[in-house]
Amino acid sequence: MAENSQTMLRHILESPYPNDQADYTSHSSVDRENFNKLKDGYDACMDEEKVKQAGARPLIDILRKLEELFPAMNPHEATDSFPLLLNQEQKGLTYLGETQLSDAVVFLMSLGVEPLVSFEIDADDKDPDSMVVMLRAPQSPGLPSKEYYKDDDVLASYSRTIGQVLEGLLREAEHNSSSLQHQRQGNFASSGGSSVFKENLVKALVDFESQLAEATPDTEEVNDVTKYYNPRTLDETRALLPQLSIPFILSSLASSDYKPDRIIVGSPSYLKSVSSILRSASKETIQVYLVWKTVQAWASKVEHEALKPLTRFNNELQGKDPDATEERWRTCVREADNSLGWILSHFFVEKAFSEEARDFGNRIVADIRKQYIKKLGATEWMSKDVREHGIEKVRNIVQKIGFPTKSPSIREPAALRDYYESLNISNSAFFSNAVSIAKFNTKHEWSKLGKPTNRDEWMMTAPTVNAYYNPAGNEIVFPAGIMQAPVFYDPSIPQYLSYGSFGAVSGHELSHAFDSSGRHYDQNGNFTDWWNNKTIESFKEKAQCFVDQYHEFTVPGPDDEPLHVNGRLTLGENIADAGGLSASFEAWKQRERDHPAQLLPGFHGYTKEQVFFISYANFWCGHARKEEAINGIYRDPHSPNWARILGTLANSRDFAESFNCPSKEPTCELW
Repeated sequence: MAENSQTMLRHILESPYPNDQADYTSHSSVDRENFNKLKDGYDACMDEEKVKQAGARPLIDILRKLEELFPAMNPHEATDSFPLLLNQEQKGLTYLGETQLSDAVVFLMSLGVEPLVSFEIDADDKDPDSMVVMLRAPQSPGLPSKEYYKDDDVLASYSRTIGQVLEGLLREAEHNSSSLQHQRQGNFASSGGSSVFKENLVKALVDFESQLAEATPDTEEVNDVTKYYNPRTLDETRALLPQLSIPFILSSLASSDYKPDRIIVGSPSYLKSVSSILRSASKETIQVYLVWKTVQAWASKVEHEALKPLTRFNNELQGKDPDATEERWRTCVREADNSLGWILSHFFVEKAFSEEARDFGNRIVADIRKQYIKKLGATEWMSKDVREHGIEKVRNIVQKIGFPTKSPSIREPAALRDYYESLNISNSAFFSNAVSIAKFNTKHEWSKLGKPTNRDEWMMTAPTVNAYYNPAGNEIVFPAGIMQAPVFYDPSIPQYLSYGSFGAVSGHELSHAFDSSGRHYDQNGNFTDWWNNKTIESFKEKAQCFVDQYHEFTVPGPDDEPLHVNGRLTLGENIADAGGLSASFEAWKQRERDHPAQLLPGFHGYTKEQVFFISYANFWCGHARKEEAINGIYRDPHSPNWARILGTLANSRDFAESFNCPSKEPTCELW
């Protein structure tokens, strides 16, 4: 399905403006202007010759600017990376290193790079109509997850890659500036002399990253609201990490009138650890860390031999051929979706999504909501008042189907033009476009502070083959991209196919409202304890069954020994799979009783109930390389696809009855 979607997007981006299509409804000069902007971005990405001609120069220019902001002057003579200021250079700053590090971090954040700490702008979990700054550990310290830093072979290969890439970029930088003579402030500052990238500096960088990885919270804690919701004042936050000026960063990126009354600190212990790590690191190590984070973030925008070792390393880590390269059009389709995604959504919806499909999707979701209300009403392990509040929560859920109609309305060309008005796109400068896009996105996110939460915004573009539940908004969202065959069919096709796949996805997202995370939010999206102790204890007992069940699933680990699925990390998704499938089956059965469907040709050896479950399993059927499966165990809150089939069906009484299994009792059951 994702492949079909990508192919369709490619066709849109490589075709002329659709002014000769009878079914296209948005003809206007503004619409054509939007299309041309989208096309310019795609064409600039596809012009590989110009991308190659630009080489590494645009990236090196960023690295030079970074080293100006955070210089490593005479690094081996320095005894303190953060000496006290004799006179404060910037209001509220105490250390010289703090002014430089904060300047460098603001510069990188404007380019979409977030070293040391990730700043997120999101709805406040305890006040979801207000936006707040959240500080978290970055998703990746450098390697995809902290577990990789315990693998000596991976670390050795990673270290070699860093040395090769930085040495290659350094030689390119010196080649491009051989006629210039400037005082050297870092590895990429203009210099006429030769240099060899130092092995001891690479080792210091990897050690630095390893310490950050060790301090990073475990994956199962990162999205646990009971663990990450730690409100602090600005002064309290700054005291956790004094080497980085949080007030300066806020004043640099947020509007001048924004005065935060609290910051949400995802892990106070992580910030304390970062402070300790910075104190013990040389300035040269911190500088090369910032450089390497920038290289990792921007390498995909550059075509140059110096970056080939990083491509090979990433490929090997994913189990691919080291020299494998993605077809350019796939890269550029993804870039188009990431940059001008709402304009792309407009043309995708015009081509691939009808009002009839939207109405059918709304009906399926409405049917499943009705079944969930029935299930909650009959759930004996929940107390009566919790059941009643749960039913109210289901009734309050906002369902968004297909595409946004506000912020922006993708059906209105003028709204799309206004949304992207400040974003300049060239048809011949891919890297420059990427910089403009990063700055546009950063400004857009930080502009939300000090304003009420915009509940009309979507987190996914319309072509996205995915869906989500947003607990703070109490909303379920299904982009048009996931409402395509073989998950979603025309209403004239027997509906056990759509209910078995898209219906199960719909029920899955709704079930998140009551999983191990969603249960902490009430009907208005407030993080609050609305379950009583008896209900909580009953839930924990039943949830433990899922934890134990999925822990038994394994994939071959790095040493080919069994690597177990993390039943705690995947708990919310496993609960949602089970609840979603059950609700979808009951919703389809109700429709089937009212409007019986025919059995498809070729399926006469099966019942319609069995084909429902075959449709579910077909959606998740797939294959993953060993290395990707390992990465999924480390990082992904979803179980491997095959486990989502086996585990979920083992938890389905309806499946057991449909296939006349010897035991009809589900392994684990909540709803």
